[in-house]
Amino acid sequence: MRMSRGLIVCLSAALIFGTAVGIAGGSDEMCVPMGDISLVAPIDEPKRSEVNFPHTAHFDLSCKQCHHTWDGVDPISGCMASGCHDLSESPGKSEDKALKGLPEIRYYKKAYHQQCIGCHQDIKSKNAALERSNLMLEEPLPSAGPTGCVECHPKE
Repeated sequence: MRMSRGLIVCLSAALIFGTAVGIAGGSDEMCVPMGDISLVAPIDEPKRSEVNFPHTAHFDLSCKQCHHTWDGVDPISGCMASGCHDLSESPGKSEDKALKGLPEIRYYKKAYHQQCIGCHQDIKSKNAALERSNLMLEEPLPSAGPTGCVECHPKE
């Protein structure tokens, strides 16, 4: 009887403490966008439709894998606002002499395509290597994600 009374006291304390922590933590706003995010080209007349990016499907990756300049504390700025991928045209194809010689990765489209398609192609090649190995896998292979234009930019 004495042991069960101690157990009840411990469980009650855990319940009260857990509820208090849940209530205190519940008032914070969620700062990570859930679900899908619409990625729109930062130019007036984009050549392709916006991308419906499944942000939640990428939560198993490190945030810094995409948001590579994020300090982990401040709100994340968009690629164009952060100064990393702030060009709306390719330096290699631009007539603007000020852009000549700048790294192609500064062009927002190059950055997105290199990051997204590059990662998806890596997953696809790793999946193919695993399939060729004939190993018995405990879990299904991860989806590689889209690598073609219309897979991300559906025709409008």
